[in-house]
Amino acid sequence: MPTVSAHVALTIARHIDHVFGVMGNGNAYFLDALERSTDVSFTAVRHEAGGVVAADAFHRASGRLAAATSTYGAGFTNTLTALAEAVQAHVPLVLVVGDEPTSGPRPWDVDQIALASAVGARTYTVGRADAAATTVIAIEHALTYRVPTVLAIPYDVAARDAGPVPEAPEPRLPEPLTPAGPFAAGAVADIAAALAGAERPFLLAGRGAWISGAGEALGELADLTGALTASTALGRGVFPASEFDLGVTGGFGAEAAMELVREADVAVVFGASLNQFTMRFGDLFAPGTRVFQIDVAPAATHPHVGGYVRGDAATVARSLTSALRDRGTAPSGWRESVDVAAARAQDSGAGVAEDGRLDPRSVAARIATLLPEDRVVVSDGGHFIGWANMFWPVASPDRMMMIGTAFQSIGLGWPSVPGAALARPDSTVVLTTGDGGGLMALADLETAVRVAAGRGIAVVWNDAAYGAEVHLYGRKGLAQDPMLIPEVDFAALAGGVGAEGVVVRTLEDLDRLASWTAEDAASRRFLVLDCRISGTVVAPYQHEIIRVNS
Repeated sequence: MPTVSAHVALTIARHIDHVFGVMGNGNAYFLDALERSTDVSFTAVRHEAGGVVAADAFHRASGRLAAATSTYGAGFTNTLTALAEAVQAHVPLVLVVGDEPTSGPRPWDVDQIALASAVGARTYTVGRADAAATTVIAIEHALTYRVPTVLAIPYDVAARDAGPVPEAPEPRLPEPLTPAGPFAAGAVADIAAALAGAERPFLLAGRGAWISGAGEALGELADLTGALTASTALGRGVFPASEFDLGVTGGFGAEAAMELVREADVAVVFGASLNQFTMRFGDLFAPGTRVFQIDVAPAATHPHVGGYVRGDAATVARSLTSALRDRGTAPSGWRESVDVAAARAQDSGAGVAEDGRLDPRSVAARIATLLPEDRVVVSDGGHFIGWANMFWPVASPDRMMMIGTAFQSIGLGWPSVPGAALARPDSTVVLTTGDGGGLMALADLETAVRVAAGRGIAVVWNDAAYGAEVHLYGRKGLAQDPMLIPEVDFAALAGGVGAEGVVVRTLEDLDRLASWTAEDAASRRFLVLDCRISGTVVAPYQHEIIRVNS
């Protein structure tokens, strides 16, 4: 007869196609049932945090429900940083874990429910009679609230017979949030009136706009109003007309593009939380700009917002377009009057910095010309995040993911690669990571190389330091020795797990990326570019952080 673990496996298998994790005592029966009785693919990672990270990346690249698994105790506690990142980033994910027996904790057990709750994840514990139903509830919670849930299988229940697997109901999901009532209608009308009268309209979209499928509607609204557009770091590519798009706002944006944003007289924001980095710590908009926000949050998320509509980005964008057409609105003509391409241009540096090491801007700009167009970029956290974000555009928001930044973490880069690679089997996956975070996540270097062989690239920004700390706290006079890292040969480390490693000391060394791209994927190995860069070049977004903290 099927076990409780089999009930969980067979039920969750109806809603997922991949699981990532590490096998242990607490989840062995779950994985056995998954392997023997379902079509779900299991990808083994080498650290439990990597299982959650890979699942997180899989969702961000595919939009599908993510799943990970670990054992109880130390296996579960190893997932907590990655779980906190997924909570902060609003990733619908189910983490199936072992747990203490129903008879009470053993000496090595911890209060996993409390630990999950502390990082914002709710736990559902299955029993012998309700495993399938509880699994559906956990899935429904994850999808409804866009948050990870923990599905716990007590140790003394995992292998118990549970009878035939019942026909569990499908998860019930909410409809898109549509503004209703006279106040909402009035707020939409106010935004339409402001856009109709704007001389320099500007539209900003974030990841929420992408999730709602608002791209086409936002494109129509931009064309109708003649607005310039831009996106947050997680929303890039959401607007169809790239020729009128200023790129990413905040410290990743080009200075001339951000100056154009400050010229806007009306700005409408769709599906973006307007965090401090997007807002340039309050300096994104000029004091005279009228700022409106459309989001699913209960209220406006920034004090500069003068009008707020709670609703689905696509639904509200279509309502605004309809209202403006009824008014007979004509495009403002602003976007045709400015040189958008010139405004988007970034400073590509001097090739070599004063200390004789490579200028990271020059490296990033050169790599941008060599990367395949079908790329999916995954980014670890650290000072280096500026370079990929400034120089490597992607086709849509699901092709650029910054895993770690929501929770301000580093060390989640390598395990992001297998999740993105399995979600996008026909794309080249490009990891951007620092030497500090790269070493922290080193256990899953092997996983990345194994899963993305032939179509994976890693760019390691190797400055022999924790760069963000050097630039912020070193400038304040704090002791720098704890901020430094002995220079590590990542190219050699990569070779040890079957990848090809290239030490990049000159821009000409990047020619190997050009030849690698031209090769047949079946014959090439995962490529690791160990870029020996200068630590003296500070990313523009970091200058903003330094300014605010000075």
